[in-house]
Amino acid sequence: MNLLQVRRGQFVYYKNELHKVYSVRPLSRLPVLMYRIKDMEQVASRAENLTLHRPQHLDSFMLLGNRYTLRKDKQAEVDGYILITHPDPGHLDNYSLNEFEKVAELIDNKVYTTLLNTVKPKEFMVMSPGVDPDSRNIDYKDHAQITEEQREEERMLEKKAAEEAAVKPSVGDIYINLDNGIKAMIVAVIDDEVVLGHGERMKSADLVESDSWNLIYITNEEDF
Repeated sequence: MNLLQVRRGQFVYYKNELHKVYSVRPLSRLPVLMYRIKDMEQVASRAENLTLHRPQHLDSFMLLGNRYTLRKDKQAEVDGYILITHPDPGHLDNYSLNEFEKVAELIDNKVYTTLLNTVKPKEFMVMSPGVDPDSRNIDYKDHAQITEEQREEERMLEKKAAEEAAVKPSVGDIYINLDNGIKAMIVAVIDDEVVLGHGERMKSADLVESDSWNLIYITNEEDF
């Protein structure tokens, strides 16, 4: 369905690829501002060049190199992600249609997000990591038109996401300081910072790229 009117937050297909509208400027020559969901590349277009897609249960898509499947039959989990498909924010909340939100806490069947929003179960679907066997890939409107260049873009995005996940410090990882021999375990990860067992706090990237600190033990998440 091609659009005559566009609203912020809608999922749309532009040049066969899935995008999300983040702004509409009615008086502009190219009034619709979007980003391609798989890599956040920004583009501008007119409404008549877009096709609407309403997210549904078992839709699967790539977001920044990671693939997710939308599930309305799963419970949200702390540190997981949700997609707000039927927004009904309270007066202290600040979210709208098709927002991606990270779960910070679960209390009384409500999701409290890292952006300090409170979201009710009827308002969202869970973004389950990976591909469900019964899922529908919605990255492209017409899969017959996918180019080899687009497939290569996806492979590179997936590779980059996997590399970033592999080097991301986790609670329980143990590092040794080559300058003084101190061994320290990561006891907390707060946003982009880590807290080591002896009290030192530093940026995750600085720890991973440091010439002084070397990783000597990687935590298996099942240990915690």
